[in-house]
Amino acid sequence: MSYDGRVYTVQIGDIMRKLPIFQVAPGVKIAIFNMLGDTEVVETAAAGLATRMPVGAEVLVVPEVKAIPLAHALSVHTGLPYVVVRKVRKPYMVDCLETEVVSITTGAPQTLYVDGKDVHLVRDKRVVVVDDVISTGSTIRGLRQLMAQVNATIVGEMAVFTEGRPEDWDGMIALGHLPIFTD
Repeated sequence: MSYDGRVYTVQIGDIMRKLPIFQVAPGVKIAIFNMLGDTEVVETAAAGLATRMPVGAEVLVVPEVKAIPLAHALSVHTGLPYVVVRKVRKPYMVDCLETEVVSITTGAPQTLYVDGKDVHLVRDKRVVVVDDVISTGSTIRGLRQLMAQVNATIVGEMAVFTEGRPEDWDGMIALGHLPIFTD
């Protein structure tokens, strides 16, 4: 991993990517990891995470949008189904589970939804929560709250990267860590 002030270089498996640096608050910058459209990164990350899948996992739970390709690839690698937790409730979604979070990427309260048609897939199951980057932990906390509503047992939490203070993410299964840059 290297940082030159404009980009932060990361390695996922055998591949390298240069992540652009963006200011997210006065004096605070982060490296932006976006794997949408990067099939090589998605497949490499899924293969790496699949080897670390907790024993006994029955279903993957993933927030939309950026982590969906990862969940799909991880599902292919492991044979586990996945459930997408939505950030917008659509008219066809009925009997939803819901909880509110505040994400670093939105900066505003956001409601997470599990479509009623998917509740049976997670109710009383052993689930693994999967995301692209775990930063403040607000999305993970929301996913935990949703899973508690249906008595699901979270047997693992996975991400391509954690971000911030590494000690905050003990127990998180991740392929790497992204620092926060301060002036």
